[in-house]
Amino acid sequence: MTVLGLGLALAAIPLVAHADAPTASARNLLEAAVSGLDDPAKKDIAMRLVSSAENSTLDWEAQYDYIEDIGDGRGYTAGIVGFCSGTGDMLGLIERYTEREAGNLLAVYLPALREVDGTDSHEGLDPGFTRDWVRSASVEAFRRMQRDERDRVYFDPAVRIAKDDGLRTLGQFAYYDAYVMHGEGDDDASFGGIRRAARAKAQPPARGGDEVAYLSAFLDARVRAMKREEAHSDTSRVDTAQRVFLREGNMDLDPPLDWQVYGDSFHIG
Repeated sequence: MTVLGLGLALAAIPLVAHADAPTASARNLLEAAVSGLDDPAKKDIAMRLVSSAENSTLDWEAQYDYIEDIGDGRGYTAGIVGFCSGTGDMLGLIERYTEREAGNLLAVYLPALREVDGTDSHEGLDPGFTRDWVRSASVEAFRRMQRDERDRVYFDPAVRIAKDDGLRTLGQFAYYDAYVMHGEGDDDASFGGIRRAARAKAQPPARGGDEVAYLSAFLDARVRAMKREEAHSDTSRVDTAQRVFLREGNMDLDPPLDWQVYGDSFHIG
């Protein structure tokens, strides 16, 4: 379909069935026009962008064994997207890993992880948990489990919602990065609340809005949410690692990409 033909087709159908979702026919047309972060090359770019913020490196595949308490109130942060002992995603990861590999090194920590969920406590985890996490990261089944949980909990839902909103690759990444840091949720500091605040200021393309204006509103809301937490008060993860691409009009995250985060400069050629 030509660009003109697609524009006429989109104009000829209603873009929403109700306040929150496009009709099935509109969604199909939008998805045909929307480039995807789930393209393998773009997904790798997304992982490198997140790793630049989470681990100060583009080598996201070296982060399976990463684990430390960064003092953000979420307990231990670990792995390729920063699974946290205090937010439930680390617990879910190890529960599902244990369903696949019953005798794994981390299964013995499940009772402690259930107890510390929602807190920053290490009770029942120290001193062996960090050592056993690192040892487990050399096992391909655990590495695969980290990738699967990244997709199930963060990547897939974020990209799906972004596509429903009619966003191209940059917008899909903005949703994914917000999902990783803030979690799904619906309060003001979670992804759902950030998206709701953005939609109060501008409409996404699926509802007839301008994509750049909507993404700007989303990033504004994201910054406000970050500033509510001292540990995330440095907003360069958005200001110089996402807005830079928005200003350039690089809505498809096409290389070369240059950005800065937390004072470090990065490049993807």
